[in-house]
Amino acid sequence: MSDTPNPTPKRADPKLLEILVCPLSKSVLHYDEAAQELISRTSRLAYPIRDGIPIMLADEARTLNDDEAARHGGA
Repeated sequence: MSDTPNPTPKRADPKLLEILVCPLSKSVLHYDEAAQELISRTSRLAYPIRDGIPIMLADEARTLNDDEAARHGGA
């Protein structure tokens, strides 16, 4: 085993994040840097970002619970 710390996750390209929309609702996505997710307030889904790449598949997204939706400004 190595004593080196885990590498920090790759950051998503800010220019890419500006043009992405939710594939279901076509609404604007909001970047949650801490969770490495793109949040669709309209669809109440969180799309993961893995190794700096947004995974824009509804099957890969997780549903936001009521508290998370409220925290992210969703209905």
